[in-house]
Amino acid sequence: MAQKQFSDISKFVNRAVITETIPVFKPEHMFCDFNLDEKLKANIVKKSYAMPTPIQDKVIPHIMNGCDVVGVANTGTGKTAAFLIPLINKVLKDRNQKILIMVPTRELADQIDDELKEFSVMLSIFSVCCVGGVSIDRQLRGLRHSNNFIIGTPGRLKDLVERKALHLSEFNTVVLDEADRMLDMGFVNDMKFMIAGMPPARQTLFFSATMSHEVDHLIKVFLHEPVTISVKTGDTVRAIDQDVVRVALGKTKIDVLHDLLRQADFTKVLIFGKTKHGVERLKDALVERGFKSESIHGNKNQSRRQKALDLFKSGQLHVLVATDVAARGIDVNDISHVINYDLPATYEDYIHRIGRTGRAGKKGKALTFV
Repeated sequence: MAQKQFSDISKFVNRAVITETIPVFKPEHMFCDFNLDEKLKANIVKKSYAMPTPIQDKVIPHIMNGCDVVGVANTGTGKTAAFLIPLINKVLKDRNQKILIMVPTRELADQIDDELKEFSVMLSIFSVCCVGGVSIDRQLRGLRHSNNFIIGTPGRLKDLVERKALHLSEFNTVVLDEADRMLDMGFVNDMKFMIAGMPPARQTLFFSATMSHEVDHLIKVFLHEPVTISVKTGDTVRAIDQDVVRVALGKTKIDVLHDLLRQADFTKVLIFGKTKHGVERLKDALVERGFKSESIHGNKNQSRRQKALDLFKSGQLHVLVATDVAARGIDVNDISHVINYDLPATYEDYIHRIGRTGRAGKKGKALTFV
């Protein structure tokens, strides 16, 4: 999907709101109010979930009623749980249910699979994560067993269908998560291929952070009389303090970045670069300067990317340098800063990048080199 380029650097400057009184969200439900299986409720409690987020509060009842749903919400608002919880309950009521979840990136697929496992502890619910960049043989073996959830990226899922390892006629529920990003990445034909192979009488759940004519067209094609829930509060997260970084005469970008990273409040920093080779060079330069750094990009296989993410999540890394492959699907707590070392291609990409900080009601900071 073509996106309009932008050059207005004022869009990179926005002070986090700290004096305005923000109304406290009052949900219509608590998790204990939902008509969920008691064992599932116990697992929800173990994850310390009590009060639903706005998207969870609004979406879960409609999914449980079997409706097609369009959910529009900012990143980091808990939409993964918004569809996983009612779908796990759906499986507990009917063990023959098979659910397909399509996402744009390997990282998001892994994140959803991990969260599924946490919610379904001791419930005998099984899944296979089907993504590119890792051996397809393991996925083929996994698909030979009985699984209630298949989670994957469109290209790999289509490959598995063509190998006759995945039978779309068996799925009566499909989730399209980060649908706008799948469009951006050129997956529209793969998405249409997958949907065309599924039964017409199905439940379709469609989640997107942004809306466009292309997204609206897909909704009309894929969904039947959907309930639309929008809890977006704007293009930028209120809690993110955004500013630009100018490189003074006689200084280099890497020197300025070095000085920033030495500051005490730069505790867990995600840096975005434009190219795979540029990201790797920047990571190497930071390591040489004594910063605990790693990188993730398309030239790294999935196991190395996952290892870097795990180290970053656990706090063993100070800095993670990434291409836009990481702009969606990374759920890492307490990222103090997002730094756009290279400008994003579009304003939408900028929003997705900075959404990695300022999550779960916490403040974050985003800096953009100009």
